[in-house]
Amino acid sequence: MQRYPGHVPLNTFQRLFLFASSGIAAYISPRRADLVATFGEMTSQPFFARRLKKQMLSDPVGRELLREKPRITSKTLNLDYLRSLPSNTLGNEYVQWLDKENVSPDTRLPVRFIDDPDEAYVIQRYRECHDFYHAIAGLPVVMEGEVAVKMFEFANLGIPMTGLAAISEPFKLPKSMQKRLFDIYLPWAVYNGFKAKCLLNVYWEKELERDANELRKELGISLPPDMRAMRATRAMRPKRVVRNVIRPDSDPIYEKSN
Repeated sequence: MQRYPGHVPLNTFQRLFLFASSGIAAYISPRRADLVATFGEMTSQPFFARRLKKQMLSDPVGRELLREKPRITSKTLNLDYLRSLPSNTLGNEYVQWLDKENVSPDTRLPVRFIDDPDEAYVIQRYRECHDFYHAIAGLPVVMEGEVAVKMFEFANLGIPMTGLAAISEPFKLPKSMQKRLFDIYLPWAVYNGFKAKCLLNVYWEKELERDANELRKELGISLPPDMRAMRATRAMRPKRVVRNVIRPDSDPIYEKSN
């Protein structure tokens, strides 16, 4: 029986099949939002979505969100208005991040496979708030930034899919990015995720005119080093050139020039 618009009821076999198939496919193709979303739903129930719902019910803002069930889209946020806000506000930082990363809040897929309507909204809310987590941390949408945000989400919300992504994806990256993640961004994510307020209990739409730094302090979040700047600095370093040197009395050897 369909319990909300777009709901797809599943039996036990179908859930197990989707759990396995979407998990494997999402690992192979982590940029496929539909696969990641399906795997996220399969791993969020019955326990984790229910726990997050209880966390929201225990908080006055969380209860308000569950009662009103607001959605985050380009229309509900009025992006042109956010661009007119002072540069230090959350709303302006958020829309500047969207513009810089070429991202839209309208791309989040609807929840389909979670049976309880309130729990389905909890996961929908998590999805639609994901870009706010990026923006408030100043992290880009490159894979390195996504891994840091996923670990931050896992430490804060405990959603299994985010933890699995944060653990598995770094090993697909170059060694230099792995080192940066393990030395800087994953420790930042774990520390800030654990100490910050449950971010599902933040009514972001009502905080848009707030000073972003004041809100970070209130939530218990500190900014990590600028990832794009660090990536750009490394990219500008001169590369060591390999020069082929022929000596008359020997075979060709290779020397590295400074």
